[in-house]
Amino acid sequence: MSWSLAGPRWRSRDDVGTSPTDDARHLLTYLSGGLTDESIARELGVSERTVGRRIARLQEVLGAQTRFQLGVQASRHGWL
Repeated sequence: MSWSLAGPRWRSRDDVGTSPTDDARHLLTYLSGGLTDESIARELGVSERTVGRRIARLQEVLGAQTRFQLGVQASRHGWL
């Protein structure tokens, strides 16, 4: 089984019109608050590496190349 297919926590690009998962919303909120990956990891109880992967996945889902674009896209979709 591929990790990209595992679990419903992180949605595909086809799901962009829907609301984000609670995990994604928390991550986006922490990012918009200016927290570092280290601080976000501590808040979520995961590793920094996991935070980085989750951010990369959200960027993929929302079609963002940078974290700034991720914030813009999340806002445009009403995720923030």
